[in-house]
Amino acid sequence: MSLRREVLKCFKNLHRTREIVFNGDVRALQKGREKINEEFKKNKDVQELATINEVPPINLIRFSEEVEKELRTTVVQAREIKPGVFQANIRPDTLKLDNIPYKDG
Repeated sequence: MSLRREVLKCFKNLHRTREIVFNGDVRALQKGREKINEEFKKNKDVQELATINEVPPINLIRFSEEVEKELRTTVVQAREIKPGVFQANIRPDTLKLDNIPYKDG
C-alpha cells in the first residue's frame, strides 16, 4: 500500500471512530474533528519515511492507529437521563474490566 493511501486510511479511520464514539454530542464531534484535522495538518509536510512509518517513538502512522484504538475502546459517553441518573453508551469495542471492590487492611 502506498504511504499516501495509508495516511489517508488513518485519517478516515480516526474520523469514523470519532463519529461512533461521540454520536449525538455535537460539541465533542466538532472538537474531535478540529483536533484530528489540526494534527494531520501539523504533520502534512513531514517527508521522512522513518518519521512517518518506521522508527519509534515518532511513528506517526502507528500513533494515529493507537489513538483510534484508545478512542474506540476506552472513551465512554454518558448522558443524564433524569437528575442524578446517567446512561452510559457502552459499545461492543468498549474495554470492560472486572470491578473488584476495594477492601482496606
